[in-house]
Amino acid sequence: MNGTGGTSGASGTDSPAARLQTLFEGHRLTPTQRRIAHSMVRRASDVPFLSSVELAELAGVSQPSVTRFAVALGFDGYPALRRHLREVAPAEPVADTGAVNEYQQAVAAEIENLRHLAEVLADPGPVREAGRLLAASRPLPVLGLRAAAAQAHGFAYFAAKVHPDVRLLGEGGTMLRDRIDAAVRAGAGTLLCFALPRHPREVVEALAHAKEAGLTVVTVADSAFAPVA
Repeated sequence: MNGTGGTSGASGTDSPAARLQTLFEGHRLTPTQRRIAHSMVRRASDVPFLSSVELAELAGVSQPSVTRFAVALGFDGYPALRRHLREVAPAEPVADTGAVNEYQQAVAAEIENLRHLAEVLADPGPVREAGRLLAASRPLPVLGLRAAAAQAHGFAYFAAKVHPDVRLLGEGGTMLRDRIDAAVRAGAGTLLCFALPRHPREVVEALAHAKEAGLTVVTVADSAFAPVA
């Protein structure tokens, strides 16, 4: 991402997650490969030291899929990709405070996620454009299934205070497609989707259906490489 000044640019360059994002940009990845990329960004500091089997387990894919992913990025195989990651995205130094337990690791991962989000928001243009699209859509369908249902419900509640027609889509199956079609017939131009891992297959299918129906999809996800992004 381009920063607004020298400090922002340096921060983006120094972040392991930002380096990985840069590595993946410009490549057409399959859904499985996007899942691998998504997992790598979430564990950016650890990835250079993971074996292909460990990365496959982390992403929930097969080991050959990790090899094909490395080749898709232009490397001879996963060992070459890992060597590259060790050179350009080394783990950030951690203060020697003794053993780190799993709770501290989880907090550290979220801190890294927030740091990367701050870097991305150096360019507010995409967020402003998303806001414009959502405000202009009448009605505004808001999708959130399973783990993302609470976020979608909360957004729909507050959005209804300023938007005349917000429609919460919280059920799956054929009913979900029917409600998307109904929103399109009523004049909707944009659908907002909240998606959290693990992303239900029906969410991916619903977004594909929404796009086929002519809706612009705005997605709130945990990674730019999530299957629904």
